[in-house]
Amino acid sequence: MTVTAAPTETAPTDPGTIAPHALRRVIETALEEDAPWGDVTSETLIPADAVATATLGAREPGVLSGGGVFAAVVHAVDPSVDVVLHVPDGSSFAAGTLLATVTGNARSVLRAERVALNLVQRMSGIATATATYVAAVEGTRARIVDTRKTTPGLRALERYAVRCGGGHNHRTSLSDAVLAKDNHLAVLLAGGIGIGDAIAGARHRLGHTVHVEVEVDRIDQIEPVVAAGVDTIMLDNFTPEMLETGVGIVAGRALVEASGGVSLDTVAAIAATGVDVISVGALTHSARALDLGLDVSVVAPAGS
Repeated sequence: MTVTAAPTETAPTDPGTIAPHALRRVIETALEEDAPWGDVTSETLIPADAVATATLGAREPGVLSGGGVFAAVVHAVDPSVDVVLHVPDGSSFAAGTLLATVTGNARSVLRAERVALNLVQRMSGIATATATYVAAVEGTRARIVDTRKTTPGLRALERYAVRCGGGHNHRTSLSDAVLAKDNHLAVLLAGGIGIGDAIAGARHRLGHTVHVEVEVDRIDQIEPVVAAGVDTIMLDNFTPEMLETGVGIVAGRALVEASGGVSLDTVAAIAATGVDVISVGALTHSARALDLGLDVSVVAPAGS
């Protein structure tokens, strides 16, 4: 098994890594779905000892995410196939850029092709969309972050793709942090429990490292929530003018997150209000797959 990174410029952002167990689970599930009993077409038509070279190319500009995932899919099918990655994750590229080269057993390359391409296209689409949002808030204090609006089963890959685009991650799951949203507050209110008492009770039960965030949708809710000692307050569907007022009320006592109604048309104005975080569900739930292509050429053995 060989994965080679060709010489290139340093990537503009370090996205970190994907947990190996999460990546392995995604790849195993995807390959089983795509070829549960093998690739009947290749195994019928392609000689067993034929060799293929495949090139992964960009049909449009973007930001790469998933080069290592692409290679991992190929190697899950056949560890002997060589993969050369020409562009590192997190790097921008132009249309026509050669992103990776694969050489090895033709049947193996053809079996891995669709799963490997689907994942790198999806991840690069998310990274590209994220980079656009990050560029729109450049020069402000605001961080662009994702949400839990991810494709079921693909969260680890999609969150990594957000990081490739220069964005940041919100909580990974319901197990990571306290985030009381409108429905939680409605249940508390129905039970006659005030938000201040609820937060105080939560602080008593939680470990000191657990982050507490509360969502509000009215300006008059801000002071009671901040006074209760939250780490972050989420201002949901506030106008830019309301956000600016909210930032003033919070006055640095908690991080301020803006959420709801965020698009490329509105994100710059939201960032200009002084919020610390802008959460954007569209990074993952609405990003389209980037147009990348895998061109395969097969060399059949002599005499076949």
